[in-house]
Amino acid sequence: MTSLARMLIQIGLILVVAGGVILLLGRLGISFGSMPGDLTWRRKNVTVFFPLGTSILLSILLTLLFWLFSRFRR
Repeated sequence: MTSLARMLIQIGLILVVAGGVILLLGRLGISFGSMPGDLTWRRKNVTVFFPLGTSILLSILLTLLFWLFSRFRR
């Protein structure tokens, strides 16, 4: 049960840090929804938004983050 509690605390800390970074970036005028590579398709009554650039950036950041956690955990 102790390992589950530690994992939940770590996930909570990660979410707090991620929220703080997103809040800080928003105050600096940087938003994730309007990056180069994000695709928007508009027709008369339909708008489709596919955040391809944002998805790639988040994938790279999360990969690096998990890699760092796995290196320090050993």
